[in-house]
Amino acid sequence: MAFSKLPDDLISQIIFLTATTPRDACRVASVSTVFRSFADSDEVWRQFLPPDDRDGVVLPQISRKKSLYLHLCDHPIPVGSNRNMSLSLDKKSGKKCFMLGARDLTIAWGDDRNYWEWIATPESRFNEVAQLQYVWWFHIIGRIETSMLSSGTNYAAYLVFRFEGHQEGFDWPVESHVCIGGEELDEGRSVTLDPREGEPRAVRERAHGWMEIELGEFRNENGDDGTLVCSLREVVSYKSGLVVEGIELRPQEMH
Repeated sequence: MAFSKLPDDLISQIIFLTATTPRDACRVASVSTVFRSFADSDEVWRQFLPPDDRDGVVLPQISRKKSLYLHLCDHPIPVGSNRNMSLSLDKKSGKKCFMLGARDLTIAWGDDRNYWEWIATPESRFNEVAQLQYVWWFHIIGRIETSMLSSGTNYAAYLVFRFEGHQEGFDWPVESHVCIGGEELDEGRSVTLDPREGEPRAVRERAHGWMEIELGEFRNENGDDGTLVCSLREVVSYKSGLVVEGIELRPQEMH
């Protein structure tokens, strides 16, 4: 029997059980025009969306669920009471990605304008970013509850930054850690934001002039582990010229 002759409710049930990820839904939609109408339905795509009006998440008013999903993949939305955090979705998996804006981070001497200045820039998704004037004691901490992240997911944490004006001191390694509460998930790593010529370069370019560097990895199993802490620290050399947009948490790329 041709699939087109099957009852609509049976086709819908088959597709709903088959399309368990956004990638699956797109594959099913490519089978036939009959399948596409069901695979693109709100019933299928609603399962890939985060709950509305929970954890400070208020979804945009876009009627079609697939259109809303694609919008969230390409357009991070502010979340939380202070709007200093953003949420987007990984297009392939539908897993949640968060960025903790600079105002949501704990920055040593961040409230002293002699050391850090808070500025607005059109290249950022947030109202303010942190611009370093100069400091010896460089220490940044970001925190997020694991319950907000997608469960059963391997994540990586990234510092999102750029340099502006006179920059100095970031050709020296900085120590980064990712941990749950006070329990370190690894031995930490040394990252260099501005490596000297000829040295290994782990920094990657992003849109709008920003860059990123990985701080560490972790697995969010059930989302009940408590607070995830990401930190960056260096207290030996004089530093200046860094602009911090935030720390991003996103699913690790599959190789």
